[in-house]
Amino acid sequence: MSGEGARLPVVAPSPVAAGEVEPEAWPRGISRRATMRISDALAALRIEFPTMTPSRLRFLEDQGLVHPVRTPAGYRQYSPADIERLRYVLRQQRDHYRPLRVIAEQLAALDAGQAEEAAPRARLATRDGAAADPRAWTVAALARDAGVAESFVTELVDAGVLRPGPRGVLEAWDRDVVLAAARLAEHGVDARHLRSLRSAADRQVDLVEALVAPVRGRRGSTGSERAGTLAAELGELLAQMHTSLLRAAVAQIVP
Repeated sequence: MSGEGARLPVVAPSPVAAGEVEPEAWPRGISRRATMRISDALAALRIEFPTMTPSRLRFLEDQGLVHPVRTPAGYRQYSPADIERLRYVLRQQRDHYRPLRVIAEQLAALDAGQAEEAAPRARLATRDGAAADPRAWTVAALARDAGVAESFVTELVDAGVLRPGPRGVLEAWDRDVVLAAARLAEHGVDARHLRSLRSAADRQVDLVEALVAPVRGRRGSTGSERAGTLAAELGELLAQMHTSLLRAAVAQIVP
């Protein structure tokens, strides 16, 4: 794993053959006229990411994930296309815990036309600054969406597998947990069996927090941004390690 402050390597686009037109960088069909000041860019991003800061914006630029125009006076200016690229990066971190290296490769594939990605609408922020995610569920709403009984979700909450937030709502990731739990229930795995999985995940989170703490505690405006990036990468690596170990062990059950 590379250093948490190191600039990401630039992913070279695929060469364009003679006579071919180089594809427009992603997102396509969105204005690239850079007229937005950094304050405008932050205002646009904070609709969905209320904790976005100027230092984090500069950090993502330093990593080569966005390239704002510089005015003769040295001020950064962003285009609507820049904002969509930034939203993509932030969503990949928030929703999938992907490291910036992987996100950079995904953007390079999008730029080269090797992948497609629709730019979803921004999610609104509530007055208290929390993201108003349409996938922030009540128990009843999540049960309906997942196609399971409300009592099934309640059992997962009572067992500590799901943990509602302060306002009593479940988050976007909890839907994936419910769907997986429903499939496991078909094989006789109930909420009590899943407690150990939750405990194992909590121990891994404790490890990530311990590793990230020195980075978060460093002085400097980008400390929290680097800590967030490192935490996302460690989470992804631990998930890969868990999957590999589990697959190897399961393979021994039936040689």
